Amino acid sequence: MPVTYSSYLKLDELLELQQPLSDGPEHDEMLFIVIHQVYELWFKEVLHEVDFLASALRQGLAARAQHTLKRVLTILKVLVHQIDVLETMTPIEFLSFRERLESGSGFQSFQFRELEFALGWKRPAALERYEKGSPARRRLEHRFGEPALWDAFLRYLVTRGHAVPAEALGRDVTQPVAECPALHPLLLALYRGDAEARGVCERLVDLDEGLMEWRYRHVKMVERTIGTRRGTGGSAGAAYLKTTLDHPLFPDLWQIRTEL
Repeated sequence: MPVTYSSYLKLDELLELQQPLSDGPEHDEMLFIVIHQVYELWFKEVLHEVDFLASALRQGLAARAQHTLKRVLTILKVLVHQIDVLETMTPIEFLSFRERLESGSGFQSFQFRELEFALGWKRPAALERYEKGSPARRRLEHRFGEPALWDAFLRYLVTRGHAVPAEALGRDVTQPVAECPALHPLLLALYRGDAEARGVCERLVDLDEGLMEWRYRHVKMVERTIGTRRGTGGSAGAAYLKTTLDHPLFPDLWQIRTEL
């Protein structure tokens, strides 16, 4: 049988995955399901791209890395714009089916936690949301023990002939990326004298800022929809999300701006 548009994309299976649980069902539950399923597909793609990006950096392939960063940044803009669509749903419309979510919560998105780990924001507590031995827990444990994107960037600097401090290269990769003052003289020097590396740095800052923008829009969407209520699944809702807003992925790239 020849490959068709439908068979290649598995459309029959894909279009059966939207299964509202509310009576009727409530009109807006379909939008809610589609938006969040699409988010998970984009998270899958971003993870795919971030892994490729880290590999390109470790190999010193700056042009390939910058191209991949541009793609990830474009996807982040799509993720932000999807919130505009979700915000067409009023609080009353969401409340019409919210109880059907029971313990389901976006906090349980293991792919987003994987993405956080891959980008260097590692917190052991995040693992505890997933049952030991489950596929999601195994994936997260694997990501937790792997070097983050920042570590790939430092290896890229080594390929450029830069003397990266041993304390930066040898950091504990199971810890969140933290500021390393010993690295600042090198970063300042390459900003002034290595245009290629500076370009990679700026795209990493764009990535950091893009994720912050998505987090901010997510917080405001939650506040707009449920106010200060607790989130589904007993999460703290907007109160918790606000605590995630000021955690830069690459703190050294922000700090050196006061030193340039």
